[in-house]
Amino acid sequence: MVPASAKGPGVHSMKVTGTGGLSQTSGAKPAARSGGGAGFQVSGASAPAAPAQVSGASGVSSVMGVEALLALQDVESPTERKRRSVKRAGRLLDQLDALKVALLGGELSAGQIDNLARAVREQRAATDDPKLEGLLDEIETRAAVELAKLESASRRG
Repeated sequence: MVPASAKGPGVHSMKVTGTGGLSQTSGAKPAARSGGGAGFQVSGASAPAAPAQVSGASGVSSVMGVEALLALQDVESPTERKRRSVKRAGRLLDQLDALKVALLGGELSAGQIDNLARAVREQRAATDDPKLEGLLDEIETRAAVELAKLESASRRG
């Protein structure tokens, strides 16, 4: 590389350093004069060079950050699977309770049946706990039986 002093005044060159980093080297630069006054200038300091360095580095890091977040979302711990399965079972039980109350009150709506059908069709994450799996199976079976009864009764009536 040619030293800045050998390039002459006002000559600039760009140097790539690392991933996305730019640095600017320059020789002596003539002072910009407005209104005849002499101005102070720091050699090699340029306002546009700093934003280019920041935006180049942040662009790379933001892409890497998004990829890392997506990778973390794909990984689910056994505890998280259990939590989601238990939460789903709780929703099914709540739906069954609401159905029982509606049937006793004579106010069963098609929306309640649709909600139960949606909850039954929702896929459950497998857990490593055989007792929990058995309990979840029983809840799902009970919900499916009640749904089948309601659908059968609605076809007849």
